[in-house]
Amino acid sequence: MKKLLIVSAMIFLILLGNLCAQEEKQKSNKAYPDVSIFEDAIRHFNDTLAQKFKFNRYKPSQVKEIAWNMVKYQNADGGWPKNIDWLAIIEPDSVRKWLNDHYKRSTLDNRNTYSQVEYLAQAYLITKEEQFRKSAERGIDFILGAQKTSGGWRGWDVDAITYNDEVMTGIMSLLLNIREGKKHFGWIDAERKNKADAALQKAIDVTLKCQIIVDGKKTGWCQQHDHKTLRAIKARTFELPGISSLETAAIVKFFMLIKNPSPEIVDAVNSAVAWMDKSTLRGIRVIADKEDSLKSAYNARRPDRKLISDKNAPPIWARFYEIETNTPFFCNRDGIKVYSLSEVSPERRRGYGWYGYWPAEVFPLYKKWKEKYSVK
Repeated sequence: MKKLLIVSAMIFLILLGNLCAQEEKQKSNKAYPDVSIFEDAIRHFNDTLAQKFKFNRYKPSQVKEIAWNMVKYQNADGGWPKNIDWLAIIEPDSVRKWLNDHYKRSTLDNRNTYSQVEYLAQAYLITKEEQFRKSAERGIDFILGAQKTSGGWRGWDVDAITYNDEVMTGIMSLLLNIREGKKHFGWIDAERKNKADAALQKAIDVTLKCQIIVDGKKTGWCQQHDHKTLRAIKARTFELPGISSLETAAIVKFFMLIKNPSPEIVDAVNSAVAWMDKSTLRGIRVIADKEDSLKSAYNARRPDRKLISDKNAPPIWARFYEIETNTPFFCNRDGIKVYSLSEVSPERRRGYGWYGYWPAEVFPLYKKWKEKYSVK
């Protein structure tokens, strides 16, 4: 009997320990904001400025320290420079010394500024540090002030309504969180909230108008659209006008976040998902090229790529499709369009995502969305 009680007590303690561990894990998951939103910035920093410093990094749990980093980097206009490792333990002034005036300026490019606002708002909720709230407030004001009369925001490379690097969708998601009164934005005053709501509606309206129509059917979106004509336009020399699967997937995922979507949003989502389904490529796979012509320690993180046939490969999408023919295309820095990955220079094959699985994330979400709102 005594042995049985001991065994029972041990089992109880084990179960109790597991339960406590699960609770601690849940607490820890909610204890600090997600820093994965800064992956793009950190990657660019590692490719450039990181080479000039020896430094340690804060742990994601060190919320106050990371947030203070952001406060120190914030520009006078309320925005932030891009491509900074926000977790790096380096004095911001030391980093600024290596930035030319162009790269010191505030921008929304590379998932920037709106990400810092999100982080600082959550940091304020956790720490109650008043400076974090003020910094997030200034960031919101910068974003609202940067909106063009079209309803869009520009990126880095061209003054156009920019969906590349989630400029538009990132900002709209931030403003949607404000509209819905997410807990970490509970401090926002009524006037600023009303301005954010109006800006969000203008952005949604222009995004609906930008959806590319071919032969009377709505398809997807380009990376950039002209502020006046709303037509698809080019950005960098190798980013020609076309229907982009990555940006289309991001826009659809944003639209599906909107509660009780309007008939216009429902139509836009249905049409874009139909286009993504139609544009699926099968039987091919992108792999690292073992005969990499640009092998070096610096380029080790980005091997050259090549396309192979593989009947077992998962569905994949090209980044760009011709608007008129829906044919996948590619481009070199000379601005000349080509129709196979092998015709792209090794530098551009390595440095750009010409193929991806972005729409694959949309389809299961779309199924749930249709069921939730009884969409046909």
